[in-house]
Amino acid sequence: MARNLGGFLVLIAAALIYSSALASYIFQPISDSHRSAALELFNPLGGSFPSVEETYEELRTFEVLGIDKRSDISTAACQSVSEILGSSSSTLKDLFYALKVNGILKCDIKEDVFEGVASRLQAAVSGASALLDFYYSVGGLALIKGQTTKDDLYLADAEGVFQSIKWTTLARNSPTLSRALLGLVADVVRVVGCVGPALALSQSDGRWRYNSKNPESSTHAAGLALEALAGIVSLSSSEIDQSLISTTKNDILKLFDSIEKYDDGAFYFDEKLVGAHEHQGALSTTSSVVRGLTAFAAVTSGSLNLPSGKILGLAKFFLAIGIPGDAKDLFNQVDSLAFLESNTVSIPLILSLPATVLSLTKKDALKVKVNTVLGSNPPPLTVNLLRVLRSGSKDTLLTESQELKFDPENAVYTLDALPKSVDVGKYTFVFETVLHDSDHKNLYATGGQTRIPIFVTGVIEVDTAEIAVLDSDLGSIETKKKIDLAGDNTVPLSANHLQKLRLSFQLSTPLGHAFKPHQAILKLTHETKVEHIFLMGSSGKEFEIILDFLGLVEKFFYLSGRYNVQLTVGDAVMENSFLKAVGHIDLDLPEAPEKAPQPPAQPLDPNLIYGPKAEIAHIFRVPEKLPPKELSLTFLGLTLLPFLGFLLGLLRLGVNLKNFPSSSVPAMFAALFHLGIAAVLLLYVLFWLKLDLFTTLKGLGFLGAFLMFVGHRILSHLASSSSKLKSA
Repeated sequence: MARNLGGFLVLIAAALIYSSALASYIFQPISDSHRSAALELFNPLGGSFPSVEETYEELRTFEVLGIDKRSDISTAACQSVSEILGSSSSTLKDLFYALKVNGILKCDIKEDVFEGVASRLQAAVSGASALLDFYYSVGGLALIKGQTTKDDLYLADAEGVFQSIKWTTLARNSPTLSRALLGLVADVVRVVGCVGPALALSQSDGRWRYNSKNPESSTHAAGLALEALAGIVSLSSSEIDQSLISTTKNDILKLFDSIEKYDDGAFYFDEKLVGAHEHQGALSTTSSVVRGLTAFAAVTSGSLNLPSGKILGLAKFFLAIGIPGDAKDLFNQVDSLAFLESNTVSIPLILSLPATVLSLTKKDALKVKVNTVLGSNPPPLTVNLLRVLRSGSKDTLLTESQELKFDPENAVYTLDALPKSVDVGKYTFVFETVLHDSDHKNLYATGGQTRIPIFVTGVIEVDTAEIAVLDSDLGSIETKKKIDLAGDNTVPLSANHLQKLRLSFQLSTPLGHAFKPHQAILKLTHETKVEHIFLMGSSGKEFEIILDFLGLVEKFFYLSGRYNVQLTVGDAVMENSFLKAVGHIDLDLPEAPEKAPQPPAQPLDPNLIYGPKAEIAHIFRVPEKLPPKELSLTFLGLTLLPFLGFLLGLLRLGVNLKNFPSSSVPAMFAALFHLGIAAVLLLYVLFWLKLDLFTTLKGLGFLGAFLMFVGHRILSHLASSSSKLKSA
C-alpha cells in the first residue's frame, strides 16, 4: 500500500509543479521572506565585513527593508570609515563606499577630514581618464555635499567635466579650450552620429566604454556613466547646457531600445560585453541601469519619454527573481526596487493575489492587492475584472467588467462571488487598474491590463460506479456489483481467460459539466507483487475500461491467482482526488507455454536491505566451577609454610646486622639495596593482585637496573673491607 500511495503522491506532485509553473507570472512585492533572507545572508564573521563595499551593501539592504541592525555594526563600521577617510593611501573606491556608509550611520567625522577628502576627489576628477575614476570621484563629492554643512562645494568646471566623461582624451589644461573643443565634438556627434573609437566613451547605441583604450561597449558601464553625470549636474554651480542634457536623454532612449523581454512581461538588460575582465549578469547590469536612470532623472527637468510599461517591466524582473541566494544579488534586487519606488520617471504599481487557488466548495472570495514594489499602499484607484478566459479555449466566460470592492481595513480589493459560469479548472483573469486622480497617471505605472492565471477547485461528483465480469462470446453480464468510491470496498470477483472485466463510473463538476481528470488509472496487482497499469478512457461524463483477459494472458505472464484491483483518479483542481481499493479478482489463466515470457524480478523490500537487523545474542563461556572456600584457605596456608620455614632458618643461623656498613655512603647504598629488594617483593604482590604481566615487567626492569647499581656499590665496599682485614 505504501508503494501505491507513493505513486499517487507523484501524480499530485506533478500537478502541483504544473500549477507553480503557471503561477510564475504572478509578481509579489517585497515581503518578510526577503527580511529573513537578509538576516541570514548578511552575517559577517567577527561582526565586520572584509570590505567597506560589503558593509555598505548590508546597511543599505537593511535600511530599505526596515531592519534595525545599525547598533550591531556601527562601532566597527564607523572606525573603518574614519580610518579610510583619514588615510592618504585610500583608493577612490574605498573613499566612495566609506562616504556611502557614513551617509547611513552618520559617524562622527570632523569637517577638516571632509575637506581633505574633497580636495583629493577634486584632484582625481581633474586627472581622471577612465569611467570608474569619474564615477568614484564625482560620486564621492556628491556624497560629501550631502553630509557636510558647506554649501559651496561645486565642481569648478562642471560642464567641461560633463563633456569630458564622454570624450576623455582631449586636453583639459585649459578649461576654455577644452570646452570649445568638446562642444565642437558634441556637435559632430549630433550631426554625424558617431565619433572616432579613440575618443568617445559613450556609444551610438546608448552603451558606454570603461576607458578609451577598451573598444568593447558595456550596458553596465552605461548605468555607471549616468550616475556620474547625475552627480556632475548636482555639483554644478550653474545650469548645464540643455543640449548636453538632451543628448544624454537621447542616449537613454537608445539604450532602452536594446532592452530584452520575458514572456511574463518582465524587462531586463543583459551584458553583451565579450572581453570584459569581470562579466556582469542580467541582475547586476539591470540594477546598474536602474540606478543611473533614476539618479539622472532626479537631477534633470523634463520627461525622459520612456514608456511606463518598460519601467513596470523592470520592476517585474526584480520581483520575479524571488528570494536571491546570494548577498550581492539580494542587495542589487532590493536597492534597485528602492530606486524604482521613489523615482521621478514612473513609479510601478504591482497587482498581486494573496491566493491563486479558489475553492468553489468553500466559496472563496477573489482578493486582489495593489502595492508599490516595496509593499506600500498606492494612491486611490479602482480594480476592475474585465474578462475571465478558460485556459486552452478561446471562450470568454465574463464579458461585462465587474468592479472589485475595496476593503480599507485590510487594503484589499474583493469580489465576493465568482462569475456563475466559472466551473472547476484553470482560468486567466484579466484585471484593470484605474487611478482616480488624472495627475497620477503620469506618475504611476499600472501596466494597463494584467492577466493572472487562477485555479478554481471543487468537489467532483462520482456516480454510477460499478464493476462487472462479462462473457467473451455473448458479452452478457455474469457478475455485476456496484461500488462506493467515496467509502471502502471489498468486492470479490472471479474470472477465467475467456471472460472480461469492466469498470465504469461517471464524473461531473459542481455545475454538472463533464469532468476529465489528468489521470484515471486502473491497477491490478498479483499476489506476487507483479503490477499491471491501465489508463481509462472517457466519453462525456462516462469513464469505462474493459479488460479482455484472453488478449492479456501473455501480458499477465500466465499468472493465475488473486489480483487486487485499485482505482486512482486525480487532478490539480479536484479536491476529492482518490486512490481506492475496489476489491480483488481471482483469475484462472491457462498454463504458460514453454517459451512464454517470465515475470520481471521484483525489487527487494528496502526494509530487508537497510532495515534493522536481528539482535545478536552473544554466548559467553560458562565460568568454571570453583573449589570450596575452605579448601582455598587451606591451600593458602600451605603456600605460606615455606616462608615461615625461611624465617625460622634465619633465626637458627643467627643472622644479624654486624656487617652493616657504618660509613654514611656505604650505609646509604646498603639501605637502598634492601629497599630495592623489598620493592621487588611488593611488585610481585601487586602482580598477584591487580597488575598485568607487561606492567610488571616494565617496573621490574627499572628496579633491576637500580638494584644492579646499588648492589655493585655495596658489594664493592664489602670486598674492600674484607681485603683490608686479611692484610691486617
